[in-house]
Amino acid sequence: MKLSIALRAAAGAAFAFALSLQPTLAADPLVIHVGYAAIGVDNRPFAEGTSAATARAGEFLEKEFANDPNVKIEWTFFKGAGPAVNEGFANDQLDFAYQGDLPALIGRATGLKTKLLLASGARKPSYLAVAKDSGIKKIEDLRGRKVALQRGTNSHLSAIKILEAHGLKERDVQVVNLDSAATVAALTSKDIDAAFGDTQLINLAAKGSADVIYTTKGDDPRFGRNAGIIAREAFISAHPEITHRVVDAFVKAAQWSSDESNRAAQFELWGKSGTPIPILEEYFSNDTLAYRNSPLIDDLLVSQYKEQAVKSKEFGLIRRDVDLNGWFEPKYLNSALERLKLKNFWQPYGADGKPTAS
Repeated sequence: MKLSIALRAAAGAAFAFALSLQPTLAADPLVIHVGYAAIGVDNRPFAEGTSAATARAGEFLEKEFANDPNVKIEWTFFKGAGPAVNEGFANDQLDFAYQGDLPALIGRATGLKTKLLLASGARKPSYLAVAKDSGIKKIEDLRGRKVALQRGTNSHLSAIKILEAHGLKERDVQVVNLDSAATVAALTSKDIDAAFGDTQLINLAAKGSADVIYTTKGDDPRFGRNAGIIAREAFISAHPEITHRVVDAFVKAAQWSSDESNRAAQFELWGKSGTPIPILEEYFSNDTLAYRNSPLIDDLLVSQYKEQAVKSKEFGLIRRDVDLNGWFEPKYLNSALERLKLKNFWQPYGADGKPTAS
């Protein structure tokens, strides 16, 4: 009996010693969850038209952390657009996201703890397309007609502002809530009369299946759409250095996307989303890449978000005032611009839409 006990004790000691020689297991990697308030053609996990789309397609974030095995990047593209991103933030399933102005403001109004770190996809134009033989020639002709838009998105707010400028209110048209893919199908089949959107409508018109009768390009820039990179406050507080590096990666993507020598390569990269290159060329025609892909939180961007907040409540899209004090957090962007020697790379604009001194 004593021998058996001794043998078991010796075996246990040997096993413990063997375990002590095993390499320590590495901690679970930090997974950075990045959302995008859109999705490519046929649900491809890519987008187009923004520096955030470049960051995804060009793997800028992945390259930033390529030598750090303890950090992983995970992208999620949302067919439900901005409202779905808000759900992701509310459930702590996202750390960063590309999101348009209206859903970001709705999130702010409902108490989501986020910060806007930099612009991405600001100054995006909107388009209005009509079904073939609809008889609609101008915006005023939309009264009483079926008009598609995606509720809760920055396109929704843009559409309401456009209607208002032409003497119409949202209730003056029959709004049909559709995402991009459903809009294309409904406009082609003439189940709707018109739709607000962007590249999908340019593409439809190029195929001869619809007519684009209006774009905010060349019109009042306040009718366009804005977007940016939003981050969860808890993640920023817990990982400030990681946040610096994430913003660095987005700024590098914005720089590449703003370089005119990359225009052709840019559209080819965005082509991963399924949007044809000629459509992207049209979408960016007469615009400099730097104007559309600037990451700056300048007076124009801030004033536009403030105006959108007022308009959102006025149009009944938000029930309460939106407090934007402290929401814009430019320190990570300013640090990136300083370290990457890009302080004078982009032109800032004033609230009046005119260039200002850097």
